[in-house]
This record gives sequence, C-alpha cells and structure tokens, in this order.
Amino acid sequence: MPRYLISFNDGAMDHIPAEELPEVGRDAHAVIQEAVNAGVFVYGTGLERQQASIVGTDGVVTDGPYPETKEVIGGFVVLDAASRDEALKWAAKIAVSCRCAQEVREIMPDPETEAMLRAAGR
Repeated sequence: MPRYLISFNDGAMDHIPAEELPEVGRDAHAVIQEAVNAGVFVYGTGLERQQASIVGTDGVVTDGPYPETKEVIGGFVVLDAASRDEALKWAAKIAVSCRCAQEVREIMPDPETEAMLRAAGR
C-alpha cells in the first residue's frame, strides 16, 4: 500500500489564538484516532520551531534557526493509504482539525530498505 506524507508549514497555525489551541489539539487527536482505527496511521508529530541542525557532507554541523529559509515543515502525518484520493480525504480532515492547509506527497518506496527492515525483524 502506498505511503503518503501529509504536512503543513511551520507558522501555518500562527493565526489560531492561544485560547483555541486546546480545542485544535482535541480535534487533531480525534482525526488521528480515526486514522488509527481505520488502520492507515503510521506516524505523525509536530516539529520544534526552527530548531534544525544541518550536517554537511564533511561532518560540519550548523545549528539554526535559518531566517533565510522561506518554508520548513511544522508537523506531519504518515499514512498507509490505498490511493492518492484516500490520502487527500485524510488531508482534508487534518486541514479542518488543524485549521491550516496540508501538503500531500506520496513517499517513494525503497525495496532495498524495506528488505533490510524485514531482515532486522521490523
């Protein structure tokens, strides 16, 4: 079954007043519970705002924030969905619950990595 990344940009929820955030959290968790119950949820979470570290090919680490970066991921969900249409329907539910637009991308399967995981018992 294809996997899909559903994500939103950091700052996409900044328009939500602080007093509404508990309700947003409840609504988002209700959609996640629905996805768990439907057997499509793989993983999802929010990301710390602009706390990235970049590790170069030479091993040099540069810590953010990076103000020149226009868009970074603020949170994401990975789903096993039967089709892109199904993933888009889940993204619509997530968009309503989080009160912000969601981006949907199919995750490219990697048979070699999948074989490594199976061999490791995962």
